[in-house]
Amino acid sequence: MTFADRLRGIQSSQDSLLCVGLDTDLRHIPPHLNPSAQGVLDFNRAIIEAASPFVCAFKLNLAFYEVLGSRGWDTLKSTLAMIPKTVLTIGDGKRGDIGNTSDQYAAALFDELSFDAVTVNPFMGYDSVEPFLKRRERGVFLLTLTSNAGSRDFQRLKIGKTFLFERIAARAKHWNVSGNIGLVVGATHPFELKRIRRIVPEMPILIPGVGKQGGDLKSAVRYGCDRDGLGAIINASRGVIYASGGADFAEAARSQAAKLKAEIGRYKAEFVRRARRS
Repeated sequence: MTFADRLRGIQSSQDSLLCVGLDTDLRHIPPHLNPSAQGVLDFNRAIIEAASPFVCAFKLNLAFYEVLGSRGWDTLKSTLAMIPKTVLTIGDGKRGDIGNTSDQYAAALFDELSFDAVTVNPFMGYDSVEPFLKRRERGVFLLTLTSNAGSRDFQRLKIGKTFLFERIAARAKHWNVSGNIGLVVGATHPFELKRIRRIVPEMPILIPGVGKQGGDLKSAVRYGCDRDGLGAIINASRGVIYASGGADFAEAARSQAAKLKAEIGRYKAEFVRRARRS
């Protein structure tokens, strides 16, 4: 089974395209929790228990664990152990370097931490990406058009008649011989997302940027899904995990995750109806 097939199976069984980002910042956890690595772990446990029924994946941004120093690695591993096997885990480190270094990054993220998928920066070319692709059952999401404003500095540069982000998408499609490559495309670029989906009609797309960053959820679903209404992983982080800053933070996160799942589901149903008529 390819990673893409596994993703589709999980999205179907969970009936969800939602991914919750566990970007847990010590400065923002509720004040009744200990402002330490243990506090992060307690916060994550509550969020995972609250949100798991509504998601297809959890995405962990490695920076929020690396900042904890020597305790960060253990906190990361302990958090991953709490996540049900019925959903995917994505290690968001945006790694990418010369081949032997990437090989070590891949071993750390896939073999030591056992992430199901990771984010990778393809700027250095195929030999920097290839070590991550060796594990056919693990996903590799290549940065293509990111959600931040600075993405315009380089990712929208034209090469001949095409944009750099289009070149990345086309090259990723060529590299995807094992069915384990996906793309990262920000919800803040809906028209470009539509163009990218046309280039890769069947590949997974991880879509950050809804909520706090201003991306439109309906457009993310409409332009990010494949023809079957799957393949798009809609990430929400701060809007879910910090839905409340008080003792009711887990209940608020559960409510927000349920609300997002339902909203995504409505947009997905509408998209699938239109796709089947066309």
